[in-house]
Amino acid sequence: MKLPQLIATAWTSAGNTSPMACPATSPVPITERVRAIAEAGYAGFGLIADDLLAVRDSIGFAALRDLAADLGLTHIEIELIERWWVPRGAPGHTFDVRDLLLDAARVLKPAFVKIGSENGAPAADLRPLVAPLRELGDDAARLGTRIALEPMPFSRVDSVPRGAELAAATGHPAVGLVIDAWHVFRAGTSLSELRATLPGDIIFGVELDDAAPEVAGTLFDDTVERRLLCGEGSFDLAGLVQLLRDKGFDGPWGVEILSSTFRELPVQEALALAADTAQTVL
Repeated sequence: MKLPQLIATAWTSAGNTSPMACPATSPVPITERVRAIAEAGYAGFGLIADDLLAVRDSIGFAALRDLAADLGLTHIEIELIERWWVPRGAPGHTFDVRDLLLDAARVLKPAFVKIGSENGAPAADLRPLVAPLRELGDDAARLGTRIALEPMPFSRVDSVPRGAELAAATGHPAVGLVIDAWHVFRAGTSLSELRATLPGDIIFGVELDDAAPEVAGTLFDDTVERRLLCGEGSFDLAGLVQLLRDKGFDGPWGVEILSSTFRELPVQEALALAADTAQTVL
């Protein structure tokens, strides 16, 4: 039987770094990292903005594209743009990251560019985000890629149903969602609610991971330091996977493991563990 295709999302292959680091660049050289991903059987990979800066200033985007193709890696994801609704030059704008990711997308042709929103209280009104998101979708479409919003329970767009509401209001074929198991279950979204509110045609990507029954520390601490390998925690991953398959999504499936213990493992060992446990769930 042919195994489902897996994607080593950015943190799964990053080695000993985390979203709390500044910069959060992986200490693993990009050529070594991409080869390890291919050797572990993944179909593709993700990179964060700090990694893309390192690539741009070393081997270059074209060389990375060619290396990925030579290794049979067919899927690339890049991330993360936040506060994308803030105009260029205004306080808190993120056009430095946006320009970098779109420049990379012009060469790498990723499956999508992942965006977040902003850490803080949920937005009471999503309408001010619609026009900026539509503009970002236009930018991505011109480059032959898409925009995938990842709802996070500690952010302005705090759940998948709210993300689906925003994507529907935007009405852009190049705008959809990334469904991360951690953000689904830690937001308290039930599978029945997910089934009722998530259209299949906006599922651009999925990220599998697991966690303990109880949150340790803040939600942000929990997501960065204490994720578990698939099947080793409390999430109904089998139910989530079946729901997403029922919606028409069947991969490639991202695996996103972040924890203080996972990131200390040798990258090849970490990648193999993440892949083996995700395949068992799938």
